[in-house]
Amino acid sequence: MPACGLVEGREQCVPLLAMWSVCTVLLAVALGPGVLGGSDPPSRGSQHKHDNNLEIYKRLFETKRKEQLNALKNLVELSDVNQQYKIIDIMLKGLFKVLEDSKAVLVAANMQPEDPFPLDDKIKEAYSHVVENTAFFGDVALRFPRIVHHYYDRHADWGGLLRWGLRFCNHTGVFTGGTHQHVLTLVLHTAEAFQRLLREEEKRRRKEEKRKEMRKGPRISRSEL
Repeated sequence: MPACGLVEGREQCVPLLAMWSVCTVLLAVALGPGVLGGSDPPSRGSQHKHDNNLEIYKRLFETKRKEQLNALKNLVELSDVNQQYKIIDIMLKGLFKVLEDSKAVLVAANMQPEDPFPLDDKIKEAYSHVVENTAFFGDVALRFPRIVHHYYDRHADWGGLLRWGLRFCNHTGVFTGGTHQHVLTLVLHTAEAFQRLLREEEKRRRKEEKRKEMRKGPRISRSEL
């Protein structure tokens, strides 16, 4: 996947937003048609093959992470802050839309994160999207906390999606023993911090409204005049 130039707005940002995983294609090539498809009944060694598939995906996930971080590096180096805000706005909306759609696919298929790595193409694609987008959110939040917080506050449904994605990722085994386990911790802390800030902001807003009402004092109706 080419790195995003990130200087011309929405069109230039497409590679960064395109979370449709190259891992799916590479996985199909690596495993071959005999493993990915077919309606043969599961053999005694099928669980072992599924575990092998997860290990293959974990290696491809490493490659995907490098692509994501390289693309994000271009955004970090962009000197125009207003452009950064616009791009991250588009990027986060795309990220959470993919996360929402992928969750729907996995829930409909009753796919649990502890299950063996999926072989069905549609479920496999949704699985990889959840894993990659959840991790990528952590990368963006780490580098642009103020901007992410600015948009995160305005979408009440994002918190629930992020927590679901985090729980899913934490039980897949993709991050276990790898170099990216810290990303899940970061996402968790980010979600908790944003929720605290949202609650504090809501309390501040209510106090401010109460003060305004007190300053106005009781109103006299026309009948009393």
